Amino acid sequence: MTSLTDLREVVDVVIGVDTHVHTHAAAAVDTATGGVLEEITVEATTEGYAELVEFANNHATLRAWAIEGTGGHGAGLSRHLLEMSEIVIELDRPKRAARRNGAKSDPLDAIRAAREAMARPQLGTPRSGGERQALSVLLAARRSAINASTEAQLQMFSLVVAAPEPIRVRFRGQKLAAMLNTAAKLRVQSAWDVETTTTFIQHYCRAAHPGPSRARDAAGGA
Repeated sequence: MTSLTDLREVVDVVIGVDTHVHTHAAAAVDTATGGVLEEITVEATTEGYAELVEFANNHATLRAWAIEGTGGHGAGLSRHLLEMSEIVIELDRPKRAARRNGAKSDPLDAIRAAREAMARPQLGTPRSGGERQALSVLLAARRSAINASTEAQLQMFSLVVAAPEPIRVRFRGQKLAAMLNTAAKLRVQSAWDVETTTTFIQHYCRAAHPGPSRARDAAGGA
């Protein structure tokens, strides 16, 4: 991550941005006085990003953007600005302090972001995308798959404990790998009661083979 020096020495205005899923609130703050020049809220879309740039153009050419959540809600805006060779400062999203009556002000958070960037002696720029971002996506997908697999395994164990005897007996004394193989081979039996049949179709089949088509196959469907 590249470090920048005191913003007050290199720019005239800092645009603080409080980012959210659907909208971004921004405030232009004068680096010489710390005063707020103007505020705006735009949609978190390409059109909204262009509106923010036009908003910034009304105040100063020498400017920097202090954005909360450049790797999250502010990722789209950050990419848009970096493609235009704007100076973008990454700020961690703070824990929201309790406000009177539980109220929250996005414009005030945008102002705070700008002033916080001005007060720091060193600032970090957003991490670059490209291969780094692609790797991040792959790691997130892998983590999600591992979590889903772990949850399914835990579900398998818990269901075996409480399952009706016609199902439970088939898994007795088995470890996880054998349990999964047993579940994959199970088929609904006509002699089973409603509880046993429902337990199998809704739980064991999904634990062994996620997806509605597998449940239909196990029930004898096409």
